[in-house]
Amino acid sequence: MDANKLKIKATEYLQENSLTKDESLVLFQETIAALDSGKLRVAEKIDDKWFVNTWIKEIILLGFKYGSLTNIPGTYTTYYDKDTIPVKQLTLDNKIRMVPGGSAIRSGSYVAPGTIVMPPAYINIGAYIDSGCMIDSHALVGSCAQIGKNVHLSAASQIGGVLEPAGALPVIIEDNVFIGGSCGIYAGVIIKAGVVLGSGVILNNSIPIFDSVTGTFIKKSDTEPLTIPENAVVVAGTRPITSGHGKKNSMHIYCPIIIKYKDAKTLAATALEDVLR
Repeated sequence: MDANKLKIKATEYLQENSLTKDESLVLFQETIAALDSGKLRVAEKIDDKWFVNTWIKEIILLGFKYGSLTNIPGTYTTYYDKDTIPVKQLTLDNKIRMVPGGSAIRSGSYVAPGTIVMPPAYINIGAYIDSGCMIDSHALVGSCAQIGKNVHLSAASQIGGVLEPAGALPVIIEDNVFIGGSCGIYAGVIIKAGVVLGSGVILNNSIPIFDSVTGTFIKKSDTEPLTIPENAVVVAGTRPITSGHGKKNSMHIYCPIIIKYKDAKTLAATALEDVLR
C-alpha cells in the first residue's frame, strides 16, 4: 500500500479507536512491510528538522498487543517471541553482508544494500539504516533509531531506541558519522552529519557537552533534544564540580568535550573503514 494511503487508514482507525483484532493485525502487517522496504520511516527530516510519525509507533505496538508467544526456530538457536515479530528473512537480493555468528535484524526495520553487519549485532524493530553502513560486533541499533548513510558504528556501541511514549524522538544519526567503540547514544539525541565520536563517549539529554572551540556548553532545550553540531569531534572528558562537598574534595563529573571540528587530517584518520568494506 502507498505510504500516504497507509497513514490515512491508520490515523482514521486510531482516532476512532475502532480496530478489531483482525483489522489491527492486517494494519500492523501492512505497516511492517512498508518499514521493511524503507518506504516508511518512524522519523523524517523536513526543512532541516526531525519529526516523529507517532502513528507508526502506535501501529507497531499493536503487533506486541495482539501477537502470541510462540516457539520460532532460528538459524543458530530457537527463540521465543511474539509471532507477529519474527526476524527479518534476508536473501542475496537484499545485498546486505551479514557475517555468521549470532546477529539478528528484526522485521519492521530497514537495512539498506551495502550495509555490513558483524556478529553479534542486533537491529530492532522500526530502525532505519541507510546505505554504506558498518554495524560492528556487539553493537545495538535500538527500536526506531535512525541511521544515515556511511555511518560506522564501532564495536560495543549502543544506539538507544524508543517505542513508548509514541511521540518521543528516537536517536538520530545523520550521514557520514563515525562512532567509536563502546559509545552510548540515548534519549533522542541528534548527531548531525560528519561527527566523529571517540571511544567511550556517552550522550543523553541530561549531560551537557562542552565545546572547547567556542567555550560554551551545548544542552537540550525545552523544545529541542541535545544536538551535536556537524563535523564535531567529541571525546569523553570531565569537568569540576563547582559547589558543595564535590568542590571541596576536588571531584569531577563526566562531560563530553568537542575538541575540534573535523578537518582533512581527521578524515584521513577515519579512512580505515573504507579498507574494510
